[in-house]
Amino acid sequence: MLQGTPLWFDARTKSPVAFVSHAHSDHIARHERVIATPETLALMTHRLGPLEATTPFRYGETLGHEDLHLECFSAGHVFGSAQIRVTRSDGHRLVYTGDVSLEPALTAQAAPVLSCETLIIESTFGHPKYRFPPRAQVYDEVADWARRQLARGVRPILLAYSLGKSQETIRQLAVRGLKVCAHPKIHEVAQIYEQLGMPVGARRFDGSFLDDEVGLFPPFRRGDSLAHVGPRSLAALTGWALEPWGARRSGADVAFPVSDHADFPSLVAYAQKSGAREVITVHGFAAELAAELRALGMFARAVTEQVQMVLL
Repeated sequence: MLQGTPLWFDARTKSPVAFVSHAHSDHIARHERVIATPETLALMTHRLGPLEATTPFRYGETLGHEDLHLECFSAGHVFGSAQIRVTRSDGHRLVYTGDVSLEPALTAQAAPVLSCETLIIESTFGHPKYRFPPRAQVYDEVADWARRQLARGVRPILLAYSLGKSQETIRQLAVRGLKVCAHPKIHEVAQIYEQLGMPVGARRFDGSFLDDEVGLFPPFRRGDSLAHVGPRSLAALTGWALEPWGARRSGADVAFPVSDHADFPSLVAYAQKSGAREVITVHGFAAELAAELRALGMFARAVTEQVQMVLL
């Protein structure tokens, strides 16, 4: 939270006022008041039900909160995801990126690098071993894999999170000429995207596939809905595909390094380009990223999710 104010960033429990960067379940809660983009508010409502009080915060807008000046920018992570820059009365600027990605996407606006004095940056993949190939290249490989399965009479099933990565995958496969049949949970989110002006497409899975369709399901939700589908081959779309256990983690046959998080080089580049005098790393490989930034001459420290942040 911001010292001396009731403003929280992505608080996991109910808070008086919280800026919510995006609508993934590990970033949302039923706050007394939510500050977020209209897209995030709609997706939060879909997941949590009606919210107590909301303040829509669009990209490029500014907002006053007590003696703080707030600015909203895209985070490039999922549809509606946002970074926030907070300027206090003495001119000190703090940026909270939330989950961020600098890779071009079809369903998320590009994320700018924001200049600041204090940077709080997510570090899910903040270890030097995480270096993702270009997103377009990986989706080319996914599409080629799916075509090979279809050609030999095997149903290709992709596993991706129901909010964000799945909708991006539908768009990416569509431009590569593939049809997608999506699990109902994925299809529901896609419909919200459509209502908010982001076209997605895909047919809702009704228990069966058409001959030329690629299946798209959330991880760990295959259950009985796929028990009668065979033969089939499962591919996980995850940044953890870079690990030898990446496919096994999702119960898949193969894994592709599709991620909507920044990889290690991108996180380092963001920290350097921001001009921050202090960098606070959170989530994932926070300690490792902070150590790497210190080695580059930056003042950086890690704060785990369990530690309440006093930032200003």
